[in-house]
Amino acid sequence: MRSFYRYLAVSMFIGLLIIAGCSNSDDSASSENYELSDITFPVEEEDVSLKFITESSPMAPEDPNDKLILQRLEEETGVHIDWKNYTGESFAEQRNLAVASGDLPDAIMNTAYSDYELLDLANDEAIVPVEDLIDQYMPNLQAVLEEAPEYRAMMTAPDGHIYAFPWIEELGSGKESIHSLDATGWINVKWLEELGLDMPSTTEELKEALVAFKENDMAGNGETIPLSFIISHGGEDVSFLFSPFGEGENWDHTVVTNDDEVLFTSAQEGYKDAINYLNELYELDLIDVEAFEQDWNTYVAKGKEGRYGLYFTWDKANISGMEDYELLPPLEGPDGRKHVARSNGMGFDRSKMVITSANENLELTAKWIDKLYEPLQSVQNNWGTYGDEEKQNIFEYDENEEMLKHLPLEGTAPVELREETSISGPLAVLDSYYGNVTTMPDDAAWRLDQLHETLVPYMNNDNIYPPVFMSLDELDQRAEIEADLFPYVERKKAEWITNGMADEEWEEYLAELDRLGYPEWLQIKQDAYDRNLEAEEEATE
Repeated sequence: MRSFYRYLAVSMFIGLLIIAGCSNSDDSASSENYELSDITFPVEEEDVSLKFITESSPMAPEDPNDKLILQRLEEETGVHIDWKNYTGESFAEQRNLAVASGDLPDAIMNTAYSDYELLDLANDEAIVPVEDLIDQYMPNLQAVLEEAPEYRAMMTAPDGHIYAFPWIEELGSGKESIHSLDATGWINVKWLEELGLDMPSTTEELKEALVAFKENDMAGNGETIPLSFIISHGGEDVSFLFSPFGEGENWDHTVVTNDDEVLFTSAQEGYKDAINYLNELYELDLIDVEAFEQDWNTYVAKGKEGRYGLYFTWDKANISGMEDYELLPPLEGPDGRKHVARSNGMGFDRSKMVITSANENLELTAKWIDKLYEPLQSVQNNWGTYGDEEKQNIFEYDENEEMLKHLPLEGTAPVELREETSISGPLAVLDSYYGNVTTMPDDAAWRLDQLHETLVPYMNNDNIYPPVFMSLDELDQRAEIEADLFPYVERKKAEWITNGMADEEWEEYLAELDRLGYPEWLQIKQDAYDRNLEAEEEATE
């Protein structure tokens, strides 16, 4: 019997089918069969079009063809794209309605499909396998996969098929990747300097600094918050302070040892020691009392008021600004070891575009999608373009070097410019492109420098847990276990930090983890990791 998620998917399908039956469309959602073969761009035939559904930002033009990137693509290919573009929740509704009614477009871009949804669609034959299309018609994507074969392993489903085209964005590689750490700590060096304190290098020195911040009320008027975070909230979590006590902690409670053993971080002895340390800080009234319930806006507001001694986030510019705060270095723990747990993050989305079973122009569609993987094209798809006389440009194009160079943003938020002018979708920006195809954004280069100088030398784990492709059964089992396991772990984490008792309740806690399916969860994760590792090794041979 399928899980609740399978039941929900079937229920949605039936409901949407009923809705679809209430409306009729005279126009086919997919394109006619042009009977084209051995296609080169631009196509010589007139009035060749493909019909796609996509999702884009509310900040972007309502018609994607108003974007310069797509206008250039149409000129280069001779193929017009007839878009149905949706924003927000309406995209998922319309995407699902198209599938449920059987009134399918040629392809769906920026799909936002989960692995479960992707495999379900494949089982229902709503989408087609694309590995043969890649091998026959897509030299640009082939070149990406030859340079970085690990992505082919992650694209391939357990049944051996590839069902979608990926988005790949690298910034640095290996431990030097910008994705290597999410929850970085930012400490108030202005306060340290005023108090005559050095940058903390041990957990004990950090405690002493936080005590000094509080006792001297560095923010004034009793507004000082020595330590703040948002519990179990990605980059704003306090997970960085778990690393000095063992294997560390991650948003997905997973680390991989250098022997390729998958560990559940929240069941390690060092995890308990870290909890006890944080409880000690809480008992000393050093932790923000709102850290266990505050939302992002509250967190940011207090940071902008300069009230924090230490806080956690990806980019300090969003909270405290660029002044007064510096990256907290790795701290030596009680056993004398300095360690930084790597985040299990990659710039990878395996399902950015799918081709539906209604598509009668597979070669044409595959070759059009392959254009998106040309290096110069991918860079623009990801960030935006150049030469737009009406909108701000994120690049200038150096014809001599055949290279896209980032322009100063002049106060514009990069995310705003990106959402207005880029197209996202399937693309690949490999680390080798920087300095050859494009420059690196200034904010990304700054963060990489920070990681390289301060944190990377103490990332002792060579491996991460990558976005492995699990089967439907594995996804079912894992989701059912995590529905109870993760909330329990996160509840105990907050309880123990505020109330203590971790030592006294530890054995009972471990027994409850077992009851909730932790051993089965770990086996699912290990099996999928091993399978992906084997596939990577085969891809590199």
